[in-house]
Amino acid sequence: MSCKIFNFLLPVFLISFQIIGLAQVEKKSITLEDIYKNRKFSSKGVPRLQSMNDGEHYCQLKKDSLNIYDYKTGQYAGNIVTSEKLIPAGDTAPIPMNGFVFSNDETKILLSTDEEAIYRRSSKATYYIYDLNTHKLFPLSNNGKQRLATFSPDGSKVAFVRDNDLFFTDITPDNQDPKSRAETQITKDGKINEIINGASDWVYEEEFEFSKAFDWSPDGKRIAFYRFDESKVKEYQLTYYGDLYPEQYKYKYPKPGEDNSIIGIYIYELESKKITSVDIGQETDIYIPRILWTEDANTLALYRMNRLQNKLELLLADASTGNTKVVYSEENKYYIEINDHWYFMKNNKEFLLSSEKDGYRHLYLYDITGKLICQLTKGNWEVLDVLGVDEKKGMVYYSSTETSPMDKDIRAVSLDGKKMVKLNSRAGGNSVDFNKTFTYYVGKWSDINTPSYSAVYKSNGDEVRMLQDNAKLRETMVVHQFSKAEFFTFTTTDGIELNGWMLKPPDFDSAKRYPVLFTIYGGPGVQTVNNSWGTVSSWNQLWAQHGIIVVSVDNRGTGGRGEAFKKCTYLQLGKYETSDQIEAAKYLGTLGYVDKTRIGMWGWSFGGYLTLSCLTKGADYFSFGIAVASVTNWKYYDNIYTERFMRTPKENKEGYEDNSPVNFAAKLKGKLLIICGMADDNVHPQNTYDMVSALVGADKQFESQFYPNSNHGISTGKNTSWHLYKRMTDYIFEKL
Repeated sequence: MSCKIFNFLLPVFLISFQIIGLAQVEKKSITLEDIYKNRKFSSKGVPRLQSMNDGEHYCQLKKDSLNIYDYKTGQYAGNIVTSEKLIPAGDTAPIPMNGFVFSNDETKILLSTDEEAIYRRSSKATYYIYDLNTHKLFPLSNNGKQRLATFSPDGSKVAFVRDNDLFFTDITPDNQDPKSRAETQITKDGKINEIINGASDWVYEEEFEFSKAFDWSPDGKRIAFYRFDESKVKEYQLTYYGDLYPEQYKYKYPKPGEDNSIIGIYIYELESKKITSVDIGQETDIYIPRILWTEDANTLALYRMNRLQNKLELLLADASTGNTKVVYSEENKYYIEINDHWYFMKNNKEFLLSSEKDGYRHLYLYDITGKLICQLTKGNWEVLDVLGVDEKKGMVYYSSTETSPMDKDIRAVSLDGKKMVKLNSRAGGNSVDFNKTFTYYVGKWSDINTPSYSAVYKSNGDEVRMLQDNAKLRETMVVHQFSKAEFFTFTTTDGIELNGWMLKPPDFDSAKRYPVLFTIYGGPGVQTVNNSWGTVSSWNQLWAQHGIIVVSVDNRGTGGRGEAFKKCTYLQLGKYETSDQIEAAKYLGTLGYVDKTRIGMWGWSFGGYLTLSCLTKGADYFSFGIAVASVTNWKYYDNIYTERFMRTPKENKEGYEDNSPVNFAAKLKGKLLIICGMADDNVHPQNTYDMVSALVGADKQFESQFYPNSNHGISTGKNTSWHLYKRMTDYIFEKL
């Protein structure tokens, strides 16, 4: 045998040997302890490689240091700071570096410690600054914990929020002694549950997905900020247990049809200390879901939206006067969703945004006066996200559903819309993180049955070096007999083709009949049928090993398939979603290997809502359900989310009543477990309590599990997450 032939056969031989070796390893079953205590099936990711300004290097946090490495080779290129330099005066332990942020010039690092969560996206902490030039570590403030600390563009100052007011402080070398350094308080009327400056109220944080409500101008001479007057917003009260007398926590939560915060946008000039009010119009019952400085330091951009959320305007404000002009306006017969797909070019002559106005979300380029230059992307597919704009090359990078609604592609389009490039070579779930010069990116790929593969790539998609392939996890999956999920489609009696995935037991026998368990979310724009790792969980694999077929179906209202598919649920949130899941159960009941008398569903949040709706309205087809943290009546949820899809209860009484499971409790026939965190600030326990009352009133038996002091994630307290998943697992195996 020649060496050439042997070298060719060697990889094949090794692969065969590995397969034979794995086949000889004793097969193991999955246990709940393997999943939630030992984390045996967790895939390994790559700690974020944070690009340095030169684009050739990145920094990465190691055990006790922050180091610099080369993108191309991965070789160590230097040390930024070690933990021994991050010990505050009077302490013996260093500040953790897991939350570090660089100043733009990379001369300072902002670090947070002793962090306290507030809501989903908000927290407060004690911040420290480390100056890489002076080698000094000093606290941002000694006057109480801070929120949202942010460097000015030149790194000479830091703005932050404390006690609902906005501050900034100078951190130049002459002002690094916290005893002598003065804080400048920009606002002085902040008050809990009344006025918030520089941070968002609860409903903006949850539904418009931001908590930092201020922004430095590009030249660092001004700060634009929100002022929320929530004094007229009604309060909701949560009870926390553990002391002799329970603690009552009150916060502002606007429900459908109720008052919102009155919003003001202001611009503070550091030199003159002048505060200018931005003209956002006379109507106060509106939303300002975004603000952003353009590249012109005198021009602030902001989105203005009516309360119905079907009209969106882009305003440009003169920072000196507060005067505004509308440069873009869009109306929709359903609603408009807010995102961060907007970008102002450095020449300040054009801006980019996305819209669904042609029926699918696509990218559009306008000049600064609002005149359309061109539509950059077009087709019966969706732009999912804007990943970056390389103005030097004239390219916009984005993710999309061009291959299929289940896949996520990474593509680029030129700013004239004429050149399009596909970066990923494999279908599945693809994501990228570009360096600052758009010469390299860290790319991650997976599919529904394959754990993630991460590597460094050139900007044209050529792989440079592998970072993580999860080979050990793939071997573990073989040893623990993971089944392979399969995609399927079916057509409803309404003529709608729906996508789903199915996981069968590893010893599947088509001559047998198996119970089926749906795992579902189903809410607006959110898919559970994705060709990416994590779509099917190891918990799902555990069910399959116990003889259960696991299924998920994307109903109407979910994303990836255009506006008509997603927005047909308008004014009837839950109606078509429930109908489609019932149709899925009917379809599965026709398959010879499915026991149609044992079809169940479980879901969390909107998925819990759908579970309750299917077990009541679809009681003839669903015999089992677990509903966690569920909305049961849309009038109890927050107004930005609910009114977007349903308008107000006064405008749409029938839509609210017809699509609230609490009104159909008497239809329940199957076995039901209801689970609730009793301190859920998002989907209030009130929803669950009303469902319980309705079931009791209808003389329907069910089981329930309540977790004191837990929020929407139900993880507060010792052993809570483990207890929750064990409770649900036991219930599934006992009842289904």
